[in-house]
Amino acid sequence: MTRPTRQRDHDRQRVGDEDAEEDEIDVEEVEDIDELDPEDFDPEDLTRTADGELIHEETGMIIEDEQIDLGPEWRAFNHSERQEKSRVGAPTTKTMHDKGLTTTIDWKDKDAYGRSISSKKRSQMHRLRKWQERIRTKDAGERNLQFALSEIDRMASALGVPRSVREVASVIYRRALNEDLIRGRSIEGVSTAALYAACRKEGIPRSLEEISEVSRVDRKEIGRTYRYISQELGLEMRPVDPKKYVPRFSSELELSEEVQSKANEIIETTAEQGLLSGKSPTGYAAAAIYAASLLCNEKKTQREVADVAQVTEVTIRNRYQEQIEAMGIHS
Repeated sequence: MTRPTRQRDHDRQRVGDEDAEEDEIDVEEVEDIDELDPEDFDPEDLTRTADGELIHEETGMIIEDEQIDLGPEWRAFNHSERQEKSRVGAPTTKTMHDKGLTTTIDWKDKDAYGRSISSKKRSQMHRLRKWQERIRTKDAGERNLQFALSEIDRMASALGVPRSVREVASVIYRRALNEDLIRGRSIEGVSTAALYAACRKEGIPRSLEEISEVSRVDRKEIGRTYRYISQELGLEMRPVDPKKYVPRFSSELELSEEVQSKANEIIETTAEQGLLSGKSPTGYAAAAIYAASLLCNEKKTQREVADVAQVTEVTIRNRYQEQIEAMGIHS
């Protein structure tokens, strides 16, 4: 049976249109929107709304509308209300030997309403607190780890370094412990070396002299242990940039921003000429600050700068002479 000529012409025209517009969806020809296949949509035509729905702009079809609310079921309008309603504990941390997962009994002898408890309850809580501290460490290894992490925390507090440095130092110490690098070395020495390595990793410069001041081991042992664990653990440490010391030293000496900028300029210019190679970054920074203070008419004595940087006056004099010669400045 042969179809009418008009019908054949209509079919040919329709096939030609489909060839010209292969993937384009003609919304007007779709009577039911449910017939549309979301996989045929161009990703550029999809929009994510503020409510989290994914819609097709041209047709208005909602592709995704299922949302998972990961927040709590309660609402709070201020910090105290949020603290009262929260039912979660503190986040886990590497700075504690048990990662903060065990229970801690508060030292305050008060009940849930902040009222003082009776003497009988106080003695009971004292016993519970004592036994809780004992059972938190199951063996000598955990006790040693607890001591090492507490040492890192103590020294980090004395140095005034941020929390991130303590976390990194704790991770480095745990790695050294797992690699059995502690054997034959003091716990204090390895924990101090881990803290020094963490300071360098995080870009918070602290010299070996500053580290040794808050440590219970001497500078030589810290340096030796640091080199050992750095090599064994493959810690890729870049040389410390002397410019990182400039803001702290300048602040302690009460010098202006102009002096800091000049000191940074001196360090950059002389370092490009190769003067920094093999030199102590603290002594190099101290000499640049001393030179900058003279050039900016905010003179500080070599003794004042040396005390802040914890280097000798001889070091400052030697570095100072090298720097001003490289800068072409006549003293």
